Amino acid sequence: MRHGIGTIALAAMLGISAPALADVKAGVDAWQQGDYARAINEWRPLADAGDPDAQFNLGQAYKLGRGVQADLKVALDWYRKAAAQGHLRAEDNMGLLMFQQGDRTNALPYLQRAAMRGEPRAQYIVGTALFNGDLIAKDWVRAYALMSRASASGLTQATTSLTQMDKYIPEDQRRQGLAMAVSIEKGKGDVMASAPAAPTRPAPSAVRATEIPASTPAPVAKAKPVQQAAATPQPKAEPKPQPRPAPAPAAAGDWRVQLGAFGQEGSARALWGRLTAKVGGLSAYQPYLVRVGNVTRLQAGPIASSGDAEKLCGRIKAAGSDCFATKK
Repeated sequence: MRHGIGTIALAAMLGISAPALADVKAGVDAWQQGDYARAINEWRPLADAGDPDAQFNLGQAYKLGRGVQADLKVALDWYRKAAAQGHLRAEDNMGLLMFQQGDRTNALPYLQRAAMRGEPRAQYIVGTALFNGDLIAKDWVRAYALMSRASASGLTQATTSLTQMDKYIPEDQRRQGLAMAVSIEKGKGDVMASAPAAPTRPAPSAVRATEIPASTPAPVAKAKPVQQAAATPQPKAEPKPQPRPAPAPAAAGDWRVQLGAFGQEGSARALWGRLTAKVGGLSAYQPYLVRVGNVTRLQAGPIASSGDAEKLCGRIKAAGSDCFATKK
């Protein structure tokens, strides 16, 4: 509790009710124990007094319908109050909820910022918008970057959309997108450089830092599926990466190098993005996602001979990753 003994004694003298002595962490503890009604009683007076953590938590409760009747309008109001004070998770949830309720234009700036903070559902929505040119200028490189990050986070619908994108986005733009995805992962990306700046929230004290876990909403129904009729891409110009000296890959060959095997296809794509940023010349090869049962193998090729494959593996291992040569 953040209140001292003197405050408690004074409250007893004045007849202040228990909820007035509530704090955010006490509500979190009650929530985690399944006592949602008590959690609401702890948070409401603080939320009414302007506490952004309590406001965010009430928004979660109203969205999920725990301890209160589910009410998305009320949830949105609490998210908005917390976001106005710089609560970033509240802003992320507000943007997603606005989009799900059909307020797509006003939701987009919030979703752009959420996407750059690593929110996979926002990355999926903004990536789809960038691919389709819906509400925002079409940009396939940035679309591929965001969809790759969402897929690597385990978002199933993002992996499905990424597979569709592979059919229409040229290989060089996919490579640029994967490199950009690595920059986003490292916090150095500028995919949404034009998005309005978000307010900065003051750092809370140790006691105030606890928040209830983010909820898992239903799949985003308003995001358009990847369109089938995209013919000629019109992405924004991207600066060309500096060339790195490396042997030119063979146009054909029976050899490849295997870089890993994964349960999630998005993890394989994420590894390819990281390795092409670290291993000189690797980006000149074609990535292959080979599905074997429930496992996706990431391979690169084609390579003319086993010797060339071993040389490439040597550079990959020097970068700290596993690799072995294989014949297709």
